[in-house]
Amino acid sequence: MCGIAGFASKESAPESLAIDAIRRMTDRMRPRGPDAKGLWTGDGVVLGHRRLAILDLDARANQPMVSVDGRYTIVFNGEIYNFRELRRTLEAGGVAFHTTSDTEVLLALFAREGERMLPKLRGMFAFAIWDNKARELFLARDPYGVKPLYYTQTNDGLLFASQVKALLASGRASTECEPAGLAGFYLWGSVPEPWTLYRDVFALPAGHWLRVRAGVPDAPICWHDIRTHWRDEGCNTSAQELQEAVRKAVTDSVRAHLVADVPVSVFLSGGIDSAALAGLASGLGAQVEGITIGFDEFAGQHEDEVPVAAAIAAHYSLPHFVRRVSRTEFEQDIPRILDAMDQPSIDGVNTWFASKAAAERGFKVVLSGVGGDELFCGYPSFRQIPRAAALGRALATVPGARSLLNAPCAWLAQRRSQPKLAGLPMFMDSVEGTYFLRRSIFLPDELPALMGYDMAQEGLKRLGGSPPGMIRAKARDYAGAVGLLESTHYLRNQLLRDSDWASMGHSLELRTPLVDAKLLEALGPYVSGFADGAGKTMLARSPQKPLPDAVINRPKTGFSLPMAKWLTDAADQRAWSRLPMLNAPGTPWARRWAKVVVDRMLECA
Repeated sequence: MCGIAGFASKESAPESLAIDAIRRMTDRMRPRGPDAKGLWTGDGVVLGHRRLAILDLDARANQPMVSVDGRYTIVFNGEIYNFRELRRTLEAGGVAFHTTSDTEVLLALFAREGERMLPKLRGMFAFAIWDNKARELFLARDPYGVKPLYYTQTNDGLLFASQVKALLASGRASTECEPAGLAGFYLWGSVPEPWTLYRDVFALPAGHWLRVRAGVPDAPICWHDIRTHWRDEGCNTSAQELQEAVRKAVTDSVRAHLVADVPVSVFLSGGIDSAALAGLASGLGAQVEGITIGFDEFAGQHEDEVPVAAAIAAHYSLPHFVRRVSRTEFEQDIPRILDAMDQPSIDGVNTWFASKAAAERGFKVVLSGVGGDELFCGYPSFRQIPRAAALGRALATVPGARSLLNAPCAWLAQRRSQPKLAGLPMFMDSVEGTYFLRRSIFLPDELPALMGYDMAQEGLKRLGGSPPGMIRAKARDYAGAVGLLESTHYLRNQLLRDSDWASMGHSLELRTPLVDAKLLEALGPYVSGFADGAGKTMLARSPQKPLPDAVINRPKTGFSLPMAKWLTDAADQRAWSRLPMLNAPGTPWARRWAKVVVDRMLECA
């Protein structure tokens, strides 16, 4: 896991300008790679790298890495889990290697096959390769978007980096607020791809590659759209056969994600996802340690995951470390959290403290159960959204129903301190609309009060869609539709992005065995069979030693913190005190925290 940066210059741009920009960017990303720093200059390009050494710890594997013939130079962030199999194939074809790293394999494979090699990669990755002969820069990103990659076009050429804040640190990127990014954040609690909070700074979309010539990018090209796995025809099979397919696929994914030359830990909550990973890793003979965070506010309550996590660790004879987090520590860490947060988010604080605990234990790698609910239909949304959409469609057929519902829904929204109820008449009659109501923070008609009328209108127009910024589901069934939406919105734009900044803020590589394109390819056709709790039960029974029934049947709590209680005193109340929509008693804490986060971020740009 690393930080990458580059500047593909136009002919008129001086090299000293590019070098200065790269040094600024790599300095900003030091936590992503404290083990080594590298800079390489070519004719028309400067590449920079920060390394967190995980595979081949020797300096020979440092980056930027140049091919033997000198034609190609790579900077790479992530891991290629099947690099050893790919290496054997390349060696059989006559390729000689000088390191035991996945970076060298990636470079050699690209030299042989170009962009055609992308479907062969199993991993999380964002990388850039400069072709000195063709004078072209090639950028690519993994199918789920586990690893981030951002770029901006300037008068002097194209800059790219692993972080938006690194691009800002270059002094070459715009700090002007992007209306679509700001509106998207207020609506969703995270900024939807490809937007960022700043004008002309974009994310390379997940599953896309991009070619840059003479400092000017072509349009991004999609090489893997994960939506197809919920849209293509599904498969029916017996429960017993499906259980075996799940066991085989998740075991294979965990085995791949254990590849490392350093010790590996696992975030261990009281839920099925992380517990199954711990059990599968244990069954494969891996020596992993469970990391759990606890809070005194949850002691003795269902939300307290420490006792359950301890029981799971004992079940698999794993070493277990519990890290207590207090409100005082949370308040002290707020400046560090907001500094590490690369794009605004209402989430990620839980992963910040779990990562902090793992780093304190000396680990560089941790497994996370993120993504299990999206693939195995674990969220309540898989039951609730189809029912709500069906009811909404029925109501929408009644003449004048939307107008009749406006007043009572607005009254209920205020009465129950649930402001999103006011959006029911507009969004109630589709899976996408009901999903938006479930995941959104604010409604579109609330944006003018937060960001001004003109900027709100521009932001909504640039986001497009209804609901704004949404990808239409178009899946084969309801389970597929909700899984598609959860994976391409909440998982991609929030959970994975938060996992990256929160872990890398502590120089920790966070791996996601349940967010894996090969796993999705194997199990995607069977998602319909995961509904109504069946998927999570199958996951729980996948380890050689299945999870105890007490864990399988335990009501879901999520990986949470006592945020509502802590934020009452810790957050900057000036951010919302002048806005009636945020100052009213009972206002959801996420709304207030969103205002604090975005105000702080824009102030520091």
